[in-house]
Amino acid sequence: MELHTLGVGGGYTQGDVTSLARIITGWTFAGRQGQLGVPGSFVFNTNAHQPGPQVLLGKTYDQAGLAQGEAALADLARHPSTARFIATKFVRHFVADEPPPALVARLRDVFVRTDGDLKALATTLVDSDEAWKAPLTKLRSPYDFLVASGRLLARVPEDPGAYLNNLNLLGQPLWSPPGPNGFPDSNAAWGAPEGIKLRLDIAAQIGARLGNNIDPLDLLEFAAADAASSETRRTIERAESRQQALALLLMSPEMQRR
Repeated sequence: MELHTLGVGGGYTQGDVTSLARIITGWTFAGRQGQLGVPGSFVFNTNAHQPGPQVLLGKTYDQAGLAQGEAALADLARHPSTARFIATKFVRHFVADEPPPALVARLRDVFVRTDGDLKALATTLVDSDEAWKAPLTKLRSPYDFLVASGRLLARVPEDPGAYLNNLNLLGQPLWSPPGPNGFPDSNAAWGAPEGIKLRLDIAAQIGARLGNNIDPLDLLEFAAADAASSETRRTIERAESRQQALALLLMSPEMQRR
């Protein structure tokens, strides 16, 4: 409830947490041996389910077995707090660490009206003035940074290990977040001096390996065009070599921000 639906302050109590835990007893997955089904697939173990009605957020769920959990999850997904929580995460990811309240409210209403249609949320976000007027302050995560660099340079990862090693180095190992809430989605998490220094080291390595055959100014024009600042252009022009210029391009605000 805290991490995926209602969010902190979503109106639930510790008693609700306990009730939901009882409601979804018996929910599991098939192990590697495949004794209960295809390995990794969902399985409902009737013998492990606690029978009887349960009260969650003031509502009694008296369904039997799997249906009890399905009903509870459906209500959690449609709860007003869930709409606000998902809308806030949406805006925080794409616009700003401090989401504009009006934009959050608009996306919340769309979530409720469309029964949680994420495509409708994305469309509303793109069509909203607040999404385009907000300063470009969001810092790419390590994963986003490495993928964007590879796409900019039209690289097909001939050595995936290099990407994986750099993700580990930058603190975002692939599919291995430190907790159930996933990796952070804020500038504070990825903008620390040590993290930026490591990005610079990686950018320098890429520049040394690929810079000879690339014109960084042409690449900047291709990637950012009129959105590139005059300061970034001057910095790349004044580089001592193409290798250094490429590294500076990869570390520019135009490449570090999203």
